[in-house]
Formats: sequence, structure tokens, C-alpha cells
Amino acid sequence: MNLQLLQLYVFVLAAFVGFLVITRVPPLLHTPLMSATNAISAISLVGSLVAAGSNKGVVSTVLGTIAVTAATINVVGGFIITDRMLKMFKREPKPDAAKPAATPAPGGK
Repeated sequence: MNLQLLQLYVFVLAAFVGFLVITRVPPLLHTPLMSATNAISAISLVGSLVAAGSNKGVVSTVLGTIAVTAATINVVGGFIITDRMLKMFKREPKPDAAKPAATPAPGGK
């Protein structure tokens, strides 16, 4: 079997399984899942920094710089989305609970 065909098979299978796993995640678990993917993106950011600074050649430096940019955008975007999702679960304070109860004046009026 051709090696490229095997790699394509593994890629398609991984994409299919990943899609099925993500679509079946309940909405309550999306925020922890996003936090985990942010951590994975941070690891890829460190790897891309190593690739960009390895000084193995122009191609390695250019591709490493592109990888650093993409990983940084992914990490920042992931944290922005996670923050927005967490804000959806915050409860607004009740208007009556925010104001102290009015006390009557000492003169009876």
C-alpha cells in the first residue's frame, strides 16, 4: 500500500471521528473542551517558536513564523470565545435585590 494513501486514510478517519466526537458534546461541556483545546494550541505555539528560531534555513524560519502567527491567533481567539461562553452562564442581578429597601420617614409620612 502506498504510504501517502495510508496517510490520507488516517487523516480522513481522524477528521471523521473528530467531527462525530465534537458534535455529540453537550453544550455544558463546551467551555472545558475549549479550554483544553486552548492548552493544546499553546503547546503548538511553543513548538512553532522552536521551529521559527531553529535557524535551519530560510524555509524553516518562514514556515515557523507563519505557524507562530496562526497558533497565536488560535490561542487568542479561543480565549475570547471561551470568555464569551462563560458570560452566557452569568446571571444578571435582580433589579429589586440590587436596591436597598426604602425605610419610612420617622414622622410617619
